[in-house]
Amino acid sequence: MIKKLWNNLTYQTLESLFWAQGFRRIGGIDEAGRGALAGPIFVGLVIFPPDYTNSQIKDSKVLTPNQREVLYEVIKREALAFSVSMATVEEINSLGLTKALFLAINRALSEVHEIDLLLIDGPTPVPNYRGIQRSIVKGDKLSISIAGGSILAKVTRDRYMQQLAEKYPEYRFDKHKGYATAEHLRLLSALGPTPEHRTCFKCFRVIGNKDV
Repeated sequence: MIKKLWNNLTYQTLESLFWAQGFRRIGGIDEAGRGALAGPIFVGLVIFPPDYTNSQIKDSKVLTPNQREVLYEVIKREALAFSVSMATVEEINSLGLTKALFLAINRALSEVHEIDLLLIDGPTPVPNYRGIQRSIVKGDKLSISIAGGSILAKVTRDRYMQQLAEKYPEYRFDKHKGYATAEHLRLLSALGPTPEHRTCFKCFRVIGNKDV
């Protein structure tokens, strides 16, 4: 019965299960930019009030940019608490992607206190976290708190990449946001990486290491 219920969870019901168990301040955390070749990785953390519902808040990947921008303001206004943090390209290149991600997560956690339960998108829990946590595969499709975190992270990162596009207009970061699109790979092959590229990634051994 429990397994069947879990398999049929929707955005609104995952938190409802935990609220019913007495957890009040449930934090949902998600990242944006993990798979990109350039730019920082961002993390969003959101705590909604108990019994909060909003059918428009979904995984950021299924929303349009305009929808994300509107919901970004809604989340900031209606959440009990939220934070957005990042790990820089320098930190990614120095520490590796996974350690840099957890660095960004811990920065977000340091800004939000009194979390009864932490929900993390993905299979891996936060190392050395002393509170109660649950890592959830496809959590951004099951948890409104995680979905809220994904929106905050995505909007903040997209704005950052827009700024990079102004600094490096020839790379068109505003179009591909640093991801490995055909256009981005073509530009990398022709121009080489910028200081904003994650040159620790194996693909840069193939692309080469031209300096801009």
